[in-house]
Amino acid sequence: MRVNHAGEVAAQALYRGQALTAGSDAVRNGMAESAGEEIDHLAWCEDRLHELDGAPSRLDPLWYLGSFAIGAAAGLAGDKFSLGFIAETERQVTAHLDHHLQRLPANDARSRAILEQMKTDEAHHGDKASRAGGTSMPAPVRALMRLTSKVMTGTAYWI
Repeated sequence: MRVNHAGEVAAQALYRGQALTAGSDAVRNGMAESAGEEIDHLAWCEDRLHELDGAPSRLDPLWYLGSFAIGAAAGLAGDKFSLGFIAETERQVTAHLDHHLQRLPANDARSRAILEQMKTDEAHHGDKASRAGGTSMPAPVRALMRLTSKVMTGTAYWI
């Protein structure tokens, strides 16, 4: 659950960075709305993490700052790029959540319910960004996003 918590720290920072640099009010408002939903996810993960006697990643401030900077840069690249970045991010997050759901113990219904709702919300965020005009990310950008995610999830698991 620590990895999911760190991901939600990053997600709300990403959306906030993108909202800050969005070109249009519609994109800015959509990013702010999604950031609010990510804060809900963050609270769910934090509550569950404490219920499991776990602790958040000690690197959460780094995840926040790095993600905010990435979000701001994506926003500066233009609304179509920024929306496409969200669509790809949420596609990758949904795949991560699928993998995590497969690995959960069968008797952990509480974590399963949280992750299932997060998966539904993340897919909605990605669909919304695509419908709003997001462009497909080039293969090198998608690969860099996967690598960054892998480093973050691997590190957050341990630290």
